[in-house]
Amino acid sequence: MPEEDLPVSQQPSTEETLGQEGGGTPINQRPITATPEGEAIKNKSDFDDFLETAVKELKSRRKDLLIEIEELTKKKAFLEKEINKSFSGQSDAIARRVKGFQEYLTGALQDLAQSAEKLELVAQPVLVQPSPLDQNISKPEEEKEETISNMPISETFKPDEALIRECLEQFLGQPDFYAEPWKLRRSLSNKDNELLEDWFFSQGGRGAQPSRGNRVRNTLVGAAVISILGELYGDRFQTLVLASQPERLGEWRRGLQDALGLGREDFGPSSGIVLFERGDALVERADRLEEKGEVPLIIVDAAEQVVEIPLLQFPIWLAFAASQEEIYEEEEEFLR
Repeated sequence: MPEEDLPVSQQPSTEETLGQEGGGTPINQRPITATPEGEAIKNKSDFDDFLETAVKELKSRRKDLLIEIEELTKKKAFLEKEINKSFSGQSDAIARRVKGFQEYLTGALQDLAQSAEKLELVAQPVLVQPSPLDQNISKPEEEKEETISNMPISETFKPDEALIRECLEQFLGQPDFYAEPWKLRRSLSNKDNELLEDWFFSQGGRGAQPSRGNRVRNTLVGAAVISILGELYGDRFQTLVLASQPERLGEWRRGLQDALGLGREDFGPSSGIVLFERGDALVERADRLEEKGEVPLIIVDAAEQVVEIPLLQFPIWLAFAASQEEIYEEEEEFLR
């Protein structure tokens, strides 16, 4: 039956006819090949899977890092707590507190020294009990003694100004290494002389003076004072040195021994120089000296930040006032 007479549903499609006419395989039986659009869809799906996997991995790593950071933070807090409990951890805080306390004490000492200088204190006369052989004292000498005792504090050494200035001028020259004991064997600087002139003639031998920067220089100034007072009073005076640490007293002993040509026998309760760690013991010793008619010379180390009030009643005393830097260095050395 010809194709035209067949029903429409049974007529071959154009594609099949073309396939048959061309002698090829029908289109519906050919293999399906991938198109560019299909490849793009497949690549996008793979990329989304990769991105999702990467995000999950990053989230997992972030979670691990947060846990690790939390653990390290706890360890840091624990270590800080342990350090604060130890001495090395507290040393910085202690040093800051000590320095603040030093500054407070330094200011208090300076205020005390200034207040003491402003007080109108009358110098106590030095009375020596005469022996029966010395009863016949001439009247002019008694009048001279009375005049000296009624002088203002700043003029205590005015009658001996010429001798004191002569000694100070000698101290500026070449050192005399072979001088007699109790004579200064070292040289002073101009600043040392200015300090001594102010102490003798402005303060009358009782007051605080700025430290010379270190204990060696202060010891040299103290030795000069001892040498001059030796010329004025002879054996009727004793030097009392106050320093609260044995190491500081050792430096004073070595410095005075070297500058004045002294020996170990010159340091002791019954000798020319006595060293004290406590102010109350020094005051008791000075009282006993005055009762015997002798003159106590009191020297206070620059590291002393508190001075006993009774100490200021004595006629001759020299206190070295240290700067804040010098006090801080002293305390750092002490803490070591």
